[in-house]
Amino acid sequence: MQYHQLLEKQIAKTLSGAQKFDPAVQQLLKLVDQAYKNYDSEQKLTEHAFQGCEKEYQDILNNLQLQNNIYSQSVKKLKDTILAHDPRAAAIIEREDNVLVNSIAWLEKQIQKRKETEAELTRAKEQAEDGARAKSDFLSVMSHEIRTPLNAIIGIAHLLSQDQLLPTQLENLKALNISAENLLRLINDILDFGKIEEGKIVLAEKNICLHQLAENIKTAHQIRAAERGNTINMVIDDALPQYILADEVRLGQILHNLMSNAVKFTRNGTITLQISLQKIQDEEATVYFSVTDTGVGIEKEKQVLIFDRFTQASVDIAREFGGSGLGLAIVKRLAALYNSDIYLNSEPGRGAAFFFTITFKKGKQEVPPQKTTNGKNDLSGIKVLLVEDVEFNIMVAKKMITNWNGAIDIAENGAIAINKVRETTYDIVLMDLQMPVMDGYNATQHIRSFDGSIPIIALTASASSDILQRTREFGMTDYLAKPFKPGELYEMIYKYSRKLTS
Repeated sequence: MQYHQLLEKQIAKTLSGAQKFDPAVQQLLKLVDQAYKNYDSEQKLTEHAFQGCEKEYQDILNNLQLQNNIYSQSVKKLKDTILAHDPRAAAIIEREDNVLVNSIAWLEKQIQKRKETEAELTRAKEQAEDGARAKSDFLSVMSHEIRTPLNAIIGIAHLLSQDQLLPTQLENLKALNISAENLLRLINDILDFGKIEEGKIVLAEKNICLHQLAENIKTAHQIRAAERGNTINMVIDDALPQYILADEVRLGQILHNLMSNAVKFTRNGTITLQISLQKIQDEEATVYFSVTDTGVGIEKEKQVLIFDRFTQASVDIAREFGGSGLGLAIVKRLAALYNSDIYLNSEPGRGAAFFFTITFKKGKQEVPPQKTTNGKNDLSGIKVLLVEDVEFNIMVAKKMITNWNGAIDIAENGAIAINKVRETTYDIVLMDLQMPVMDGYNATQHIRSFDGSIPIIALTASASSDILQRTREFGMTDYLAKPFKPGELYEMIYKYSRKLTS
């Protein structure tokens, strides 16, 4: 029998031939042989297991070293980033204890500061919004309070102009009209600037004639220009489309402000309004506008500043020529609504040229002319209900409408208006919005519950930017802002009156 290698050596060394074959000895040798073989087997298993554990240990060790390197690099990068942001943080994060813990502590402190700052900014934003709302409410109220008497002034001036007046009286009346128009323009500038900054002005599209717009602008500034010894020239391109689609009020506002500045800063000189066709393509026309004067001019370094609000070229100019400093700021922002910009060429003592281009959609054929009799406005057969509580406004509107051969009834508040519309057939209702007892909004809602067709025109001195939306929500047909010109009132009545539109 073959025994384990080590056992064979022991047998050869210690046992004789006869002893090896003794049954008891052979039984013992078998047990010892099996023990040797079991030991070898277990040793192999142990060695194999050790080799596997050694590999796992090495993998774990390598991973720990990698993680340690990543940790060290991350801590260093975190520390470097913090120190780059705030070198003063070194005093905190480079202490002898754990850099990572110190860095996290510093970050926690910064996060807390950030949260506190954000909370302060939120409070400041809310305060600013509250302030903006208060400003808007104040402007709306003040607008109503100023526009209401101004409406009466402009209306009475118009009525006086219809009478036979002495030359001196006509001169005084012109001065009154100019002052009222200047005051109205100033109020509009202040209110519109706030609306533009809040993004609450949306450009309308209306069929307008650029030739007529230019004539209106020239007429508006002719008297003031003549008083300062100035001549106004117009250069209007015959190639212009007969009509374009534009916001006549906003485009006119741009040109009026530029013309007003040119007249104001020029004495014994020339102001030129030029409108020409730059490009026409399909249904669009690009139009070039310029207002040039021979006035005081503007220094190069001041030319950017004058487009800022409440800013003029110098204190001396502001003192000599006056003005709010809002005109050009509004011009620039209104031009931006048309995706355009205002450009300026000027030298001190050699005048100034402001110019810009706007691309418009081409307009349509002119609407039919207004109904007139012998060249005069005529509302014969038209019955108007005026809902108004201000005595001067009632007087002015009453005289205007009767001068146009129209009939007019008066209701001093919304409640009276409801009863009158129930009892009498009117062709149109002119509805003031702010009145005692019942305002124009509620009155309109009541009227619409039993008469959905009668035209109701809001007459408002409010500066609220959402006035058009609100009036439509309450069922009004359109609105006319006070103070309005007589022609604007006539056009509104003519446009919507039931008899004239049927």
